[in-house]
Amino acid sequence: MSPRTHDTEPAEAPATEPPPAGTGARTTTEPEQQISAGEDGQDTPDGHEPPTPADGDAGPDPDRDPDPSSDPDQRVAAVRRVAAAGRRWRAVQLAGCAALLAVAMTAGAIAFGAVRDGGGAQVTAAPAALSPELLSSGDLETSIGALQKHLRDQPRDFGGWATLGLAYVEQARTKGDPSRYPQAEEALQRSLDLEPRYDQALAGRAALAAARHDFEGALKYADGALERNPYNERALSSRIDALVELGRYDEASKAADTADSRRPGVPVFTRYAYVRELRGDVRTAQRVLDQALSSATAAGDIAYVSSALGQLAWNQGDYKAALTHYARALAADETYVPALEGHARAQAASGDRAAAIKGMEDVVARFPLPGPLVVLGELYEERGAEGDPAKARDLYALVDAWTALARANKVNADLDTALAAADHGDKAAALRAARAEWARRHTVHTADALAWALHVNGRDEEALPYARRATATGYRNATFLYHRGIIERATGHTDDARAHLTAALELNPGFSPLGAREARTALEAAE
Repeated sequence: MSPRTHDTEPAEAPATEPPPAGTGARTTTEPEQQISAGEDGQDTPDGHEPPTPADGDAGPDPDRDPDPSSDPDQRVAAVRRVAAAGRRWRAVQLAGCAALLAVAMTAGAIAFGAVRDGGGAQVTAAPAALSPELLSSGDLETSIGALQKHLRDQPRDFGGWATLGLAYVEQARTKGDPSRYPQAEEALQRSLDLEPRYDQALAGRAALAAARHDFEGALKYADGALERNPYNERALSSRIDALVELGRYDEASKAADTADSRRPGVPVFTRYAYVRELRGDVRTAQRVLDQALSSATAAGDIAYVSSALGQLAWNQGDYKAALTHYARALAADETYVPALEGHARAQAASGDRAAAIKGMEDVVARFPLPGPLVVLGELYEERGAEGDPAKARDLYALVDAWTALARANKVNADLDTALAAADHGDKAAALRAARAEWARRHTVHTADALAWALHVNGRDEEALPYARRATATGYRNATFLYHRGIIERATGHTDDARAHLTAALELNPGFSPLGAREARTALEAAE
């Protein structure tokens, strides 16, 4: 659906923190090895923050469920949509989705007991036990609890606040809960109020901005962190993410080379690989991901990189390899959502629709994010059993609820809105969202989204240049090729349409439950 940095698509690694998807890394000493010369990667992180109290005042409450500053009308409307969808939904899974969204909208689940500054307490850095590396320990909830307890005793520990903010970012990403972002913002700001030049907190702000799809902000904070510490792994990674998501691919390639020379490791390798994939260099992307996997030891890193390999294989139509990679990811972490989603997609593309529906229902029941919601809805539509059309409509309605929740927590959801609404919602809203996103950034994904939104609104001549731009970098994406072929067919470019529809189906014949079928129908009509 969207670029890797988006939380909706091969999201990001649990341990290394990714694609904004979504959509991000830790700081250590200068590395010694790097990827063999001559090649380049991508992914995305997440974030949250608490208000910074003055000395002696109550600090951010880690256990409280924040009521983020947001538009109350939006939140109320979103809750109503979820409730309505829940009433219509006949299966337990979707009732669970509505409940999850309702919980998220009222702020979620981590309480944050009152933390007070001691009058003359000395500013201290987080002890090694509370370093950012603890985020990859495999038990994020336990790590957050330990940080909260530590900060009650040491409220002026700027390192601890930064790490807590990063933990909330990761929690938001892995649980699909944007309500964590305000908490992350508060914690990271608390760190910066105590130590304005702390590079880890600035890198956390970069991760948070990227998670909210504020890529200009992510670039600004990443550059600020790198001014303090040129080897900050998280900042190096977020800088690549931001440049990729702004469509500045040449600069992203250079940033990946720089990051590789300074901090080779899983976070940088995965981003390096994505930069190469966007340029059509699949062979290098796979080689670098293989290298990343061979160096991964933490379960989260193994799940993350294996899922990236699974996505790469799926994009090329190699479903057997994709299933193998996703199985390895799930062996490392059976709850890792990108692997669960990717595995179900690969099952669907392989023809095992029943298993794919069951797998995607499990994903949606726990994490009702736009990507899985749309895929499951399309699987229901494709199956066409009694009640399936109503189930699909309810799922598409939940995308609207997620979008409202995301926006209430300062997440720019225009790309997700454009992609989902173009096929399954308000076409005029899809075009408005796509235009808004294009005004902010010119990427292959925003070009494709705008092209398709223009097409579904009957503006094919205007859509064609954007469809061509989406495929101009060499990125091997069957959906982009399908969209271009359909638009070319509508504008009378019959030969080009036939070529691109054929290319889409040859590359990845199961790229979409409904899109692949429509591509075959259009191709038959063009011959």
